[in-house]
Amino acid sequence: MRSQVKKKMQVRIAMKYFTKKSLDFLKELEQNNDREWFHANKSRFQNDLEVPFRDLIENLIDEFQAIDPKIVITAKEAIFRIYRDVRFSSDKSPYKTHMSAIISAGGRKNLIVPGFYVELQKDKMMLYAGIYNPDTKTLEKIRYYIAEHGIEFKKLIADKDFVKVFGEIQGEKSKIIPKQFKEDAAEQPLLYNKAFYYMHEVPQKIVLGEDLISYLGASAAAAQKLNVFFRNAI
Repeated sequence: MRSQVKKKMQVRIAMKYFTKKSLDFLKELEQNNDREWFHANKSRFQNDLEVPFRDLIENLIDEFQAIDPKIVITAKEAIFRIYRDVRFSSDKSPYKTHMSAIISAGGRKNLIVPGFYVELQKDKMMLYAGIYNPDTKTLEKIRYYIAEHGIEFKKLIADKDFVKVFGEIQGEKSKIIPKQFKEDAAEQPLLYNKAFYYMHEVPQKIVLGEDLISYLGASAAAAQKLNVFFRNAI
């Protein structure tokens, strides 16, 4: 029975989600970002992009649950709509030119919970992890936690698997840091960060291939220890 389940899982993972048509739609949408064109091509959007992206996220949630059991959400709770909110933007383009989802314990309803953000673009896919744009209180918690667990944090950001896949922690930096962190920041400059995220670019050949799920699962695993660190911090 166990071998049958394993075989079924392997078949599920070895699956092709996207084709050149998927990426072509995003390229053309970038050049024709208006409602008339979108409605005329809505069947293309649904068949070549929306449905396969949903299928990917459904299976990716299962894959990431093996890494993080706290991820118990549906694809609907993870996927962002392609429609832009233009109410407070000078850019009135009605559609995003990418597909995206956040796979975390909080899904779209809690963007602070460390998890994984997947974004399909016209020529590649991006996998993000960590914490982006925390509020003031959350940022303070993170800074205190890093200062108090400096040795552990230093080991995590130097981990060979993390460095190989994600490189380093990124994020906009504060020019001035609260005085209680200045001494620790001399040892750990990342305390100046206002965000703590890390990203990995998935090559187009992987995006269009049959090993996308397993590739993303292996990549995400390299970030999970840091995600847990930041989850403990907040």
